[in-house]
Amino acid sequence: MSRFRPVDRGTGYLLPPSVDEWLPENHLARFIVEVVENLSTTQLERDYAGRGSAAYHPNMLLALLVYGYATGVFQPQD
Repeated sequence: MSRFRPVDRGTGYLLPPSVDEWLPENHLARFIVEVVENLSTTQLERDYAGRGSAAYHPNMLLALLVYGYATGVFQPQD
């Protein structure tokens, strides 16, 4: 059993219906996810202590971080 929350980008939502339907095929976010999924994060996964509730997978957090830097978003917007 994984120590991380599952990431299912194909999961449907009530509004909007799904990420695939509202995110254009050539969007930067898709590119970043593809690149990050091809990186090895096994050391991060191995070093994670696993305390508290289930954590988000390092690949997802890394993709969010890279996307934020690439688009100039460094903190939550008010």
